[in-house]
Amino acid sequence: MESTQIKLLPKQEGAIFYLKDKTTTELIYGGAAGGGKSAVGCLWLIEMCQTHKGSRWLMGRSKLSSLKETTLKTFFELASQLGISNQFKYNAMSNVIHWHNGSEIVLKDLFSYPSDPNYDSLGSLEITGAFIDECNQVVYKAWQIVNSRIRFKLHEFGLIPKMLGTCNPSKNWVYKEFYKPNINNTIKPYRKFMQALPSDNPHLHPSYLESLLRLDKNSRERLYYGNWEYDNDPATLIDMDAITDYFNPVHLEKTGRKYMTIDVARKGKDKTVFRVWHGWVCIHRESILKSPLTTVVTRAKELQSKFSIPLTSVVADEDGVGGGVVDFLGCEGFVNNSRPLNDENYDNLKSQCSVKMANKIQLREAGEICTDTDVKDSTGEEMGQVKIKDIDKDGKVGIMPKNIITQIIGRSPDDWDTIMMRYYFDLVPFKGQYFIS
Repeated sequence: MESTQIKLLPKQEGAIFYLKDKTTTELIYGGAAGGGKSAVGCLWLIEMCQTHKGSRWLMGRSKLSSLKETTLKTFFELASQLGISNQFKYNAMSNVIHWHNGSEIVLKDLFSYPSDPNYDSLGSLEITGAFIDECNQVVYKAWQIVNSRIRFKLHEFGLIPKMLGTCNPSKNWVYKEFYKPNINNTIKPYRKFMQALPSDNPHLHPSYLESLLRLDKNSRERLYYGNWEYDNDPATLIDMDAITDYFNPVHLEKTGRKYMTIDVARKGKDKTVFRVWHGWVCIHRESILKSPLTTVVTRAKELQSKFSIPLTSVVADEDGVGGGVVDFLGCEGFVNNSRPLNDENYDNLKSQCSVKMANKIQLREAGEICTDTDVKDSTGEEMGQVKIKDIDKDGKVGIMPKNIITQIIGRSPDDWDTIMMRYYFDLVPFKGQYFIS
C-alpha cells in the first residue's frame, strides 16, 4: 500500500499482496501480539473504500464493545496519520463509517448468541469484503456466514471475494483450518496463512516486549513466540488434536451395546440434546428446541425403538425438568451433583464422568460420526472447556462449573453433557435388557 506517512512492515506488505491477488479469498494474518495485525486490516479497508467508490465492507469482532475499544480506535489513529479523517463520518448509533464517496464500513458483533444461532442479525447484508479482528474469538460458523455475504458489486469493481482474519495462536478452528494445513502443505489453494511476531515490528517499545516476556509460560509461548503448538494449561483435559480425531473415528469399531444419553432443556436452556451410541462411537445426534415434556419423551421412545436401545441403556439428566423425563420413560437418571460411584475421589458424579470420558477421548478410544460442521464446531468448543477446577488444591477432583463455561462460550454446554453421560454406563452394573413399548 503506497503511503508517504505509513511504511508497512515486510510481513504486512506480504499480507496486502494476498489481499490484492486474484486467487486468495481467505487470509489469516497473525500469530502473536504486537505484529501489526489490526493495522493491516484497517489499512486494507481504508484503501478499498477510497479506491472503490460505493463499496461496502464489514469490520467485525466477537463483541461490538471490544471492536469499538480496540480495532476502531486503531482505524481512527491510522486515518489521522494518513490525514484522511475528513473523508468519512462515523455514526455511533448505526455503527457505520460513511465515506463521502459512498463507501461504507459496517461494524458487526459476531458473538455466537444462542438466540441467533444462524446470525440472522446480519439480515440481508451484502458486502464487498470483510475483516474480522481476533477471529479466533468467533466460531467457525460466523466466519463462514460472513464469507457467504461477500458479493456486493464484485463484478462491477473487478474483484474476487476477500476475507481477512487476524488472531493470536489458539487451538480452535483457525488452528485446524489454517495453521495446521499450512504447516503440512495441505492448505486449500484459495487460503493463505501468514505468521507475524512481535520481533517483526521494530516500532514496538522495548517495555512492551519485556511485558510479554514476563507473562506466564503459556501466554509467553503464544503471544511472544507465536507458538501454536504450545498448550500447557494443566487443567485442560482434551486438546485440539484429540477433538479433531474424536470427529473422525475411522479407527474405532461400532461394537457391543447401544446407548442413548439425553440432556433435557430446562430454565436458561433452549434445546434438548439426544445422542445415540454404539459402543464408544456416537452414531446419531440431534436436538429439539425447548418443548413440552411429552414431546421429549415421545422422541426418546422413537429413537429408542429406531436404534433398538435397551431401556437400561438410556440415561437422562434428572435435574429439574429432566426428572419428569426419567419418570415417564422409566430410564436411568443422572444427577449431576450426586456422589461419585464406587467411592472414587471426585466431588460429584458429573466430575467423575467428565474426567473419565475426557481421558477416553484423549486416548482416541471414543468418537462421533458427524458431518454437521456447526455441531462439530460448537461441540468442540465445549470440549475445549472441560478443565479441572482448583488444580493446585488437594482434595476431591472437580471440573469447571457449568455456569463458568456458560459465561465463556455464551451458552450452556449441553452437548458435552450428553457426551460425558456415556461414561455412566461404564460405572454401573448391567441390569438386563428391556424396551420401551
